[in-house]
Amino acid sequence: MSKPASYIADHLRKVLVDGAAAPHTAEVEKFFKDEITSRGWYTGELRKLARRFCKVIRHDAGGARLVSVADELFRGNVFEEKVLAVLFLENSVGDLTPADFRLFESWLDRVSTWADHDALCHYLIGPMMVDQPRRHARALAWSRSPHRWHRRAAAVSLIRGARSRMFADAIAKVCRRLLDDQDLMVQKGLGWLLRESAKYNPKFAIPLLRSIREQAPRLVLRTACETVSPRIRNQLLKKTPRRAAKAAY
Repeated sequence: MSKPASYIADHLRKVLVDGAAAPHTAEVEKFFKDEITSRGWYTGELRKLARRFCKVIRHDAGGARLVSVADELFRGNVFEEKVLAVLFLENSVGDLTPADFRLFESWLDRVSTWADHDALCHYLIGPMMVDQPRRHARALAWSRSPHRWHRRAAAVSLIRGARSRMFADAIAKVCRRLLDDQDLMVQKGLGWLLRESAKYNPKFAIPLLRSIREQAPRLVLRTACETVSPRIRNQLLKKTPRRAAKAAY
Protein backbone atom coordinates (compact mmCIF):
# COMPACT_ATOMS: atom_id res chain seq x y z
CA MET A 1 0.00 0.00 0.00
CA SER A 2 1.34 3.43 -0.93
CA LYS A 3 2.15 5.91 1.82
CA PRO A 4 -0.19 8.91 2.34
CA ALA A 5 0.93 12.29 1.06
CA SER A 6 1.39 13.68 4.58
CA TYR A 7 3.72 10.80 5.50
CA ILE A 8 5.85 11.35 2.39
CA ALA A 9 5.96 15.12 2.97
CA ASP A 10 7.09 14.61 6.58
CA HIS A 11 9.82 12.24 5.40
CA LEU A 12 11.01 14.82 2.88
CA ARG A 13 11.07 17.49 5.59
CA LYS A 14 13.36 15.22 7.62
CA VAL A 15 15.60 14.71 4.59
CA LEU A 16 15.82 18.48 4.14
CA VAL A 17 16.77 18.96 7.79
CA ASP A 18 19.31 16.12 7.87
CA GLY A 19 20.98 17.33 4.69
CA ALA A 20 21.09 21.00 5.70
CA ALA A 21 24.22 23.09 5.14
CA ALA A 22 24.49 25.47 8.11
CA PRO A 23 26.61 28.24 6.50
CA HIS A 24 24.29 28.52 3.52
CA THR A 25 21.28 28.43 5.84
CA ALA A 26 22.44 31.59 7.59
CA GLU A 27 23.23 33.23 4.26
CA VAL A 28 19.75 32.59 2.85
CA GLU A 29 17.93 33.63 6.03
CA LYS A 30 19.95 36.84 6.21
CA PHE A 31 19.17 37.59 2.56
CA PHE A 32 15.43 37.31 3.21
CA LYS A 33 15.69 39.22 6.52
CA ASP A 34 14.19 36.41 8.64
CA GLU A 35 11.05 36.20 6.52
CA ILE A 36 11.76 32.52 5.92
CA THR A 37 13.45 29.50 7.42
CA SER A 38 16.10 27.91 5.23
CA ARG A 39 17.63 24.43 5.37
CA GLY A 40 20.64 25.59 3.40
CA TRP A 41 20.16 23.59 0.21
CA TYR A 42 21.31 24.85 -3.18
CA THR A 43 18.85 24.57 -6.08
CA GLY A 44 20.96 21.99 -7.92
CA GLU A 45 20.87 19.71 -4.89
CA LEU A 46 17.11 20.17 -4.57
CA ARG A 47 16.63 19.24 -8.23
CA LYS A 48 18.50 15.97 -7.69
CA LEU A 49 16.37 15.22 -4.64
CA ALA A 50 13.19 16.07 -6.57
CA ARG A 51 14.10 13.81 -9.48
CA ARG A 52 14.84 10.88 -7.18
CA PHE A 53 11.63 11.14 -5.18
CA CYS A 54 9.45 12.00 -8.19
CA LYS A 55 10.42 8.72 -9.80
CA VAL A 56 9.60 6.75 -6.67
CA ILE A 57 6.29 8.50 -5.95
CA ARG A 58 5.07 8.23 -9.55
CA HIS A 59 5.92 4.54 -9.69
CA ASP A 60 4.29 3.89 -6.33
CA ALA A 61 1.13 6.03 -6.50
CA GLY A 62 0.96 8.07 -9.74
CA GLY A 63 0.93 11.73 -10.64
CA ALA A 64 -2.04 12.66 -8.45
CA ARG A 65 -0.10 11.63 -5.34
CA LEU A 66 2.79 13.81 -6.47
CA VAL A 67 0.46 16.82 -6.53
CA SER A 68 -0.81 15.93 -3.05
CA VAL A 69 2.73 15.70 -1.68
CA ALA A 70 3.59 19.05 -3.27
CA ASP A 71 0.47 20.56 -1.70
CA GLU A 72 1.64 19.37 1.72
CA LEU A 73 5.10 20.85 1.15
CA PHE A 74 3.94 24.29 -0.05
CA ARG A 75 2.92 25.33 3.45
CA GLY A 76 4.59 27.19 6.27
CA ASN A 77 7.68 29.28 5.65
CA VAL A 78 10.47 26.76 4.98
CA PHE A 79 12.05 27.91 1.73
CA GLU A 80 13.31 24.54 0.45
CA GLU A 81 10.01 22.78 1.09
CA LYS A 82 8.18 25.21 -1.19
CA VAL A 83 10.84 25.09 -3.88
CA LEU A 84 10.80 21.29 -3.75
CA ALA A 85 7.02 21.33 -4.24
CA VAL A 86 7.44 23.30 -7.47
CA LEU A 87 10.35 21.15 -8.67
CA PHE A 88 8.21 18.04 -8.24
CA LEU A 89 5.71 19.36 -10.79
CA GLU A 90 7.51 21.70 -13.20
CA ASN A 91 8.09 18.93 -15.77
CA SER A 92 4.50 17.68 -15.60
CA VAL A 93 2.64 20.78 -16.79
CA GLY A 94 0.99 18.99 -19.71
CA ASP A 95 -0.44 16.35 -17.36
CA LEU A 96 -1.87 18.76 -14.78
CA THR A 97 -5.61 19.40 -14.58
CA PRO A 98 -7.90 22.43 -14.18
CA ALA A 99 -8.31 21.40 -10.55
CA ASP A 100 -4.53 21.48 -10.16
CA PHE A 101 -4.45 25.01 -11.59
CA ARG A 102 -7.04 26.14 -9.04
CA LEU A 103 -4.98 24.47 -6.32
CA PHE A 104 -1.83 26.32 -7.38
CA GLU A 105 -3.77 29.58 -7.43
CA SER A 106 -4.68 28.94 -3.78
CA TRP A 107 -0.97 28.57 -3.01
CA LEU A 108 -0.60 32.31 -3.63
CA ASP A 109 -2.15 32.77 -0.18
CA ARG A 110 0.72 30.72 1.30
CA VAL A 111 3.55 32.72 -0.28
CA SER A 112 6.24 33.95 2.13
CA THR A 113 8.68 35.79 -0.16
CA TRP A 114 9.22 36.82 -3.76
CA ALA A 115 11.36 33.70 -4.25
CA ASP A 116 8.70 31.07 -3.56
CA HIS A 117 6.17 33.31 -5.29
CA ASP A 118 8.24 33.48 -8.48
CA ALA A 119 9.01 29.76 -8.43
CA LEU A 120 5.27 29.06 -8.28
CA CYS A 121 4.27 31.58 -10.94
CA HIS A 122 7.18 31.20 -13.33
CA TYR A 123 7.55 27.41 -13.29
CA LEU A 124 3.99 26.20 -12.70
CA ILE A 125 1.23 28.77 -13.19
CA GLY A 126 2.84 30.56 -16.16
CA PRO A 127 3.60 27.40 -18.15
CA MET A 128 0.07 26.15 -17.45
CA MET A 129 -1.27 29.39 -18.96
CA VAL A 130 0.83 28.83 -22.07
CA ASP A 131 -0.37 25.21 -22.23
CA GLN A 132 -4.04 26.30 -21.93
CA PRO A 133 -4.16 30.00 -23.01
CA ARG A 134 -7.65 30.68 -21.68
CA ARG A 135 -6.20 30.40 -18.18
CA HIS A 136 -4.37 33.69 -18.61
CA ALA A 137 -7.63 35.50 -17.79
CA ARG A 138 -6.84 34.81 -14.14
CA ALA A 139 -3.97 37.27 -14.36
CA LEU A 140 -6.43 40.04 -15.14
CA ALA A 141 -8.43 39.13 -12.03
CA TRP A 142 -5.31 39.07 -9.85
CA SER A 143 -4.33 42.54 -11.01
CA ARG A 144 -7.37 43.87 -9.10
CA SER A 145 -6.55 41.99 -5.89
CA PRO A 146 -5.83 43.79 -2.59
CA HIS A 147 -3.11 41.20 -1.90
CA ARG A 148 0.42 42.01 -3.04
CA TRP A 149 1.35 38.46 -4.13
CA HIS A 150 -1.73 38.14 -6.33
CA ARG A 151 -0.91 41.46 -7.98
CA ARG A 152 2.71 40.42 -8.51
CA ALA A 153 1.37 37.11 -9.90
CA ALA A 154 -0.67 39.07 -12.46
CA ALA A 155 2.63 40.17 -13.99
CA VAL A 156 5.00 37.27 -13.33
CA SER A 157 2.57 34.58 -14.50
CA LEU A 158 2.46 36.19 -17.97
CA ILE A 159 6.23 36.13 -18.52
CA ARG A 160 6.31 32.66 -20.08
CA GLY A 161 3.60 33.79 -22.49
CA ALA A 162 5.48 37.02 -23.24
CA ARG A 163 8.51 34.97 -24.26
CA SER A 164 6.31 33.15 -26.75
CA ARG A 165 4.75 36.40 -28.01
CA MET A 166 1.42 35.51 -26.43
CA PHE A 167 -1.06 37.46 -24.28
CA ALA A 168 -0.21 40.92 -25.65
CA ASP A 169 -3.65 42.35 -24.82
CA ALA A 170 -3.53 40.96 -21.29
CA ILE A 171 0.01 42.24 -20.75
CA ALA A 172 -1.06 45.74 -21.78
CA LYS A 173 -4.11 45.64 -19.50
CA VAL A 174 -2.18 44.29 -16.52
CA CYS A 175 0.52 46.89 -17.12
CA ARG A 176 -1.91 49.79 -17.02
CA ARG A 177 -3.70 48.43 -13.96
CA LEU A 178 -0.47 48.07 -11.99
CA LEU A 179 1.26 51.29 -13.04
CA ASP A 180 0.16 53.20 -9.95
CA ASP A 181 0.91 50.33 -7.56
CA GLN A 182 3.18 51.55 -4.73
CA ASP A 183 4.31 48.08 -3.63
CA LEU A 184 7.93 47.51 -4.71
CA MET A 185 7.36 43.76 -5.08
CA VAL A 186 4.59 44.47 -7.58
CA GLN A 187 6.66 47.10 -9.39
CA LYS A 188 9.58 44.69 -9.74
CA GLY A 189 7.28 41.99 -11.10
CA LEU A 190 5.79 44.40 -13.62
CA GLY A 191 9.23 45.60 -14.68
CA TRP A 192 10.32 42.01 -15.22
CA LEU A 193 7.27 41.31 -17.40
CA LEU A 194 7.87 44.42 -19.51
CA ARG A 195 11.59 43.63 -19.84
CA GLU A 196 10.84 40.16 -21.20
CA SER A 197 8.15 41.58 -23.50
CA ALA A 198 10.64 44.11 -24.87
CA LYS A 199 13.21 41.38 -25.43
CA TYR A 200 10.97 38.84 -27.19
CA ASN A 201 8.33 41.06 -28.80
CA PRO A 202 9.75 44.59 -29.21
CA LYS A 203 7.24 45.59 -31.90
CA PHE A 204 4.54 45.25 -29.25
CA ALA A 205 6.48 46.30 -26.16
CA ILE A 206 8.32 49.43 -27.29
CA PRO A 207 5.13 51.33 -28.26
CA LEU A 208 3.62 50.22 -24.95
CA LEU A 209 6.63 51.54 -23.04
CA ARG A 210 6.45 54.84 -24.93
CA SER A 211 2.80 55.19 -24.00
CA ILE A 212 3.41 54.68 -20.28
CA ARG A 213 6.80 56.34 -19.84
CA GLU A 214 5.44 59.45 -18.12
CA GLN A 215 3.23 57.53 -15.71
CA ALA A 216 5.39 54.48 -14.93
CA PRO A 217 7.42 54.40 -11.70
CA ARG A 218 11.13 54.83 -12.36
CA LEU A 219 11.85 51.31 -11.10
CA VAL A 220 9.40 49.77 -13.56
CA LEU A 221 10.69 51.77 -16.51
CA ARG A 222 14.38 51.18 -15.82
CA THR A 223 13.83 47.44 -15.43
CA ALA A 224 11.72 47.32 -18.59
CA CYS A 225 14.48 49.06 -20.58
CA GLU A 226 17.28 46.68 -19.67
CA THR A 227 17.04 44.69 -22.91
CA VAL A 228 16.33 47.49 -25.41
CA SER A 229 18.95 49.31 -27.48
CA PRO A 230 20.84 52.22 -25.85
CA ARG A 231 19.16 54.68 -28.21
CA ILE A 232 15.64 53.60 -27.31
CA ARG A 233 16.56 53.30 -23.64
CA ASN A 234 17.73 56.88 -23.58
CA GLN A 235 14.54 58.02 -25.26
CA LEU A 236 12.35 56.15 -22.79
CA LEU A 237 14.25 57.23 -19.69
CA LYS A 238 14.70 60.85 -20.69
CA LYS A 239 13.00 63.10 -18.17
CA THR A 240 10.03 65.14 -19.29
CA PRO A 241 8.49 68.04 -17.34
CA ARG A 242 5.71 65.74 -16.21
CA ARG A 243 8.10 63.03 -14.99
CA ALA A 244 10.27 65.60 -13.25
CA ALA A 245 7.24 67.01 -11.44
CA LYS A 246 6.12 63.52 -10.46
CA ALA A 247 9.59 62.69 -9.10
CA ALA A 248 9.68 65.95 -7.12
CA TYR A 249 6.27 65.23 -5.63
